[in-house]
Amino acid sequence: MASLEVDLVATDGKVWTGTARQLIAPAGDGEIGILAGHTPVLTILREGEIRVYPEGGGPVERWHVEGGFLSFDDNRATIVVDAVSRTASATSAH
Repeated sequence: MASLEVDLVATDGKVWTGTARQLIAPAGDGEIGILAGHTPVLTILREGEIRVYPEGGGPVERWHVEGGFLSFDDNRATIVVDAVSRTASATSAH
C-alpha cells in the first residue's frame, strides 16, 4: 500500500514527523481523510482531533489541535497548528 509523509508543526516547533497510511483532520467544514494519491488540498483546520494511522500498523497517533491549516501535495502532508496537545493513542483497528 502506498504511504504519505506527515509533518505536524506547532508555533514552538516540530511535533511529529513520520510515514502514514491515512490521516484524518478536523477541516473547517467537517473531517477530511487523506490517503496516498489524494488530490492536492489546502484547508483551514478547526479545533478537533488529528489522527495519523502509521504505515505498517501500530497505535494511532492522536493530537487535539486548536486550529491551523493542512496542506497536502505529492503524498506529503504538512499540518501547521496554533496549539496542540497529545491525546491517548489507540491500537489501530484497520
